[in-house]
Amino acid sequence: MAEIPLSLAEKTFILHGVTADFRNDGRSKSDYRCMELETKLMDQVHGSARLRIGNTDVLVGVKVEIDSPYPDSPNSGKLEFFVDCSANATPSFEGRGGEELANEISNVLALAYQSPEAMDLTQLSILPHKKCWKLYVDILILECGGNLFDAIAAAVKAALYSTEIPKVKGAMLDGGEADIVLSDDIYESWRLDATNFPILVTLCKIGDNCVVDPTSEEEMCSSASVVVSVLPNGRISSIIKMGYGSLLPSTLTKTLEMGTSVGTELNKSIMLALKSEDQLGSNRQIVGFLR
Repeated sequence: MAEIPLSLAEKTFILHGVTADFRNDGRSKSDYRCMELETKLMDQVHGSARLRIGNTDVLVGVKVEIDSPYPDSPNSGKLEFFVDCSANATPSFEGRGGEELANEISNVLALAYQSPEAMDLTQLSILPHKKCWKLYVDILILECGGNLFDAIAAAVKAALYSTEIPKVKGAMLDGGEADIVLSDDIYESWRLDATNFPILVTLCKIGDNCVVDPTSEEEMCSSASVVVSVLPNGRISSIIKMGYGSLLPSTLTKTLEMGTSVGTELNKSIMLALKSEDQLGSNRQIVGFLR
């Protein structure tokens, strides 16, 4: 269904609720809605995750392949993000309507992960100057119902956490060409160190206050948002300002403090959920629609 513009009375009601720290669904300004997170949904990729929060539903798949490193970083691997805004998610994505948003999301994720503190790409090196692992992170937006950046970032973190990379049994130079030997055992693999992978926290300015995990209705009432990439240790790896509105320096400072606090707790919760899911092993019941 197409989004129906809010009336002035509806916007005023939402504004007053945020001011009173009591939003339409009963949450405070710093509360997230419950998330449904599930990994290892698809056999045809090396890692995957699906996340649902409210009416937002995203699916992430990670594929790995052997590639050549960049000349300026011969000891590092590669990480690329691709976003597909499905026309079924919202009518505004039809035609080329979702391309601009897809590029924006890809750029924000690339910026968040480019810090060495966020992801150590040297762990993807196979043979310096010659061969490395390249990770393709494909993101499909199934439904768009607010707070898209946060949902995608959490799903990406989960998908990368679940990614299993084939073990290299041998790597050598043969006549100037790199010869890479992979294990024949599909179960012989290794996983990325996801300890410092970031998540995104969107702080949506409504009136003189900011809220996290905004609904689509709350996003309609906002003139500006700040998307903060928060590492598990509480450090910020990137900050993006969106919208036409402005923020006072004092407001921005409070916004970043709120984003850091909320992001740190969200990182802990996501990692606890992923580790709990791991402990279930083969006994885990997969409820995704892809099996």
